Amino acid sequence: MPRLFTALEIPRDAAMSLSLLRGGLPGARWIDVENYHLTLRFIGDIEGHVADEIANALDRVRRPSFSLTLSGVGAFGSKKPHAVWAGTAPSPDLNALQAEIERICQRIGIPSDPRKFAPHVTLARLRNTSPADVAHYLSARGNFAAMPFKVGRFVLMSSRDSVGGGPYIIEEAWPLGGADIRQPNLSAIAPEASRIMR
Repeated sequence: MPRLFTALEIPRDAAMSLSLLRGGLPGARWIDVENYHLTLRFIGDIEGHVADEIANALDRVRRPSFSLTLSGVGAFGSKKPHAVWAGTAPSPDLNALQAEIERICQRIGIPSDPRKFAPHVTLARLRNTSPADVAHYLSARGNFAAMPFKVGRFVLMSSRDSVGGGPYIIEEAWPLGGADIRQPNLSAIAPEASRIMR
């Protein structure tokens, strides 16, 4: 059974900037560049019919595209660090998109995520890495910032249960852009269409 989550893809230029953060940390298992992503909502291992229900509900998301900047680095697990990541500059549009996906998941009955949304791209998973090494790594890269990029869609990704970091498969994608991505109102154009067909 696939493990599902919604995410933003990281475009090539931003991924290349992130790749420059690799190295210099003992015990780090670096994520492959092609597997960089920003998780919006972890869904977990679910049955196929629930996955279909989620995909159908996500069809109704109507959000504008927006600009996002990767900025800053940090680590999860202060006493026993287990991952290092790159963060994002504050983005109300990102938070609004994530909150809408969260509401959709809860309406379908997926338990709420107890962790507060902290947008990030995981760079490496850590094993037996000392907090001092992590602190040194972070202080040397604390001024990291990539060029902003446009977020034009969000995706539903799956991963097989593997040792961290992919491979990830895009199962479905939804464009962002506001009014220009809405499906045409077929009820409004149907009379016209029926007249043309006569």
